[in-house]
Amino acid sequence: MRIDVLTLFPEMFAPILGGSILKRAQDKGLASYHVHQLRDYTKDPHRKVDDRPFGGGPGMVLMCQPVLDAVAAIEGADPAPTTRILLAPTGRKFSQPLAEELSRLPRLLLIAGHYEGFDERIHELRQPREISVGDFILSGGEIPAMLLLDAVVRLLPGVLGDSLSSHGESFGNADETIQGGLEYPHYTRPREYAGLSVPDILLSGDHGKVEQWRREQAQKRTAERRPDLLREAREGNQRTVD
Repeated sequence: MRIDVLTLFPEMFAPILGGSILKRAQDKGLASYHVHQLRDYTKDPHRKVDDRPFGGGPGMVLMCQPVLDAVAAIEGADPAPTTRILLAPTGRKFSQPLAEELSRLPRLLLIAGHYEGFDERIHELRQPREISVGDFILSGGEIPAMLLLDAVVRLLPGVLGDSLSSHGESFGNADETIQGGLEYPHYTRPREYAGLSVPDILLSGDHGKVEQWRREQAQKRTAERRPDLLREAREGNQRTVD
């Protein structure tokens, strides 16, 4: 997978792309990253990419020309079909199913906004997919782009050392009884610590009972901590039946 990032702050991406799973994916040839400075595409002699909004109001708005020219140039650098993604609070809420959907695509172009947002004609002329990472305010789209990168790249076949590493994680469990819910509790050595012991069932060697315990614990934890996920799962199942 090729991933391009268009941003005003390319230096922010070096640490995350140069370590851990994202670096491993690139070293294995499973993902390639190309970070582009938006200012390199402006025709303004002072490298300006934003201006005041028509109609007045606070802040600055990213102009059409630099963004549209950048998208055209970046897409022209590789023949692979590109899925444009605009990180914006107006977009579809990011989720594990969406990460899985994006991981099956050959190429992503992440456009990280800043200031008050983008000139609306960028949306109209390029029609990017808009994605939001949550209902809160950030200084720009760089951190959301990093979040999306990490969530997507780790799903690429061969990236994780253990083929089952992503199985059973929160929001992505394949078991239909806890699909989209939280993960069950984990334990490792020592068996006892600070007066707390590992549940006996995990030491029983009975894999069937262990799996049953994990399902029950996942359901309990989801009901206690994220009941909204259970409601969404029920509503999704109802829509499927209808």
